[in-house]
Amino acid sequence: MKIGFIGLGNVGGKLSGSLLRNGFDLAVHDLNADLVAGFVERGAKAGESPAQLMRDCDVVITCLPSPAACAVVVEGDNGLLQSIGAGKIWLEMSTTDEAEVKRLGAKVIAAGGAAVDCPVSGGCHRADTGNISIFAGCDRATFERVLPILTTLGRRVLHTGDLGTASVLKVLTNYLATANLITVCEALTVAKGAGMDLNTAYEAMAISSGTSFVHETEGQVILNGSRDISFTMDLVLKDIGLFQDVADRAGVPLEMNPLMIKIFKDGIARFGERELSPNIIKRLEQATGLDITAPGFPAEMTDDEPEEQGYEVIPTGRG
Repeated sequence: MKIGFIGLGNVGGKLSGSLLRNGFDLAVHDLNADLVAGFVERGAKAGESPAQLMRDCDVVITCLPSPAACAVVVEGDNGLLQSIGAGKIWLEMSTTDEAEVKRLGAKVIAAGGAAVDCPVSGGCHRADTGNISIFAGCDRATFERVLPILTTLGRRVLHTGDLGTASVLKVLTNYLATANLITVCEALTVAKGAGMDLNTAYEAMAISSGTSFVHETEGQVILNGSRDISFTMDLVLKDIGLFQDVADRAGVPLEMNPLMIKIFKDGIARFGERELSPNIIKRLEQATGLDITAPGFPAEMTDDEPEEQGYEVIPTGRG
């Protein structure tokens, strides 16, 4: 199976690296020619355009920063739609809008192809090792066709239902992660303000009912001071904004998410949209004059699980 990959940024570059490392026939495309050149040096082919990749490959994967960028790649000049036909698959791994992926996917399907929205969750460090989790929204027959690719890209793969369902669940989980990040920042700052040792506070949180994936990963780089998770405030704001769109379409009145949007808009106004997202804690550091760092924590997140072939996760209760 020939695969084209468009978007070699923080996440896409690591996901496509897993395909290359595991022997897939891979061609890549990105607006940054240096990123493409780096993959060519490692054995990938350079793609000329989205249309050319779709013409020459069985599956084209996109991993892009916004729904608008995805729309250009799919339906713009030299876009994927120019070469879509029977047997071709568009596999969308961006964190995107449910309504937009369904709109673009309908065009792909009408042209004879198949479409899958399959965002990832678990952090860039797990994307780098092939151990990230993947949601996949599409018909079951298409899911079976792409499962060998997905179980190479990730460790745990969940078929979420029809096209668009994976994107809903992705922004839902990013909403939860953002809420975790804000509360971890507040908890650590209160611990420091109350005179607690931050190493001890970290362990207390980690072994308690208050722990979370965010605390056990991002909490460490917050305390190190690097705050480096290869994710920025503008991307957080985009994701929780997409979650708000889902809630608004569903008629669900939210209270926490609008406050979180306000917090991150304030963070961007103070520190810039490309500021690392865990540095939202700087709002509290500035307000209190406290330094929320401690010795002994790593500067970046790493994945210590060995790379293994992934598998499909079956939801509990499903026959």
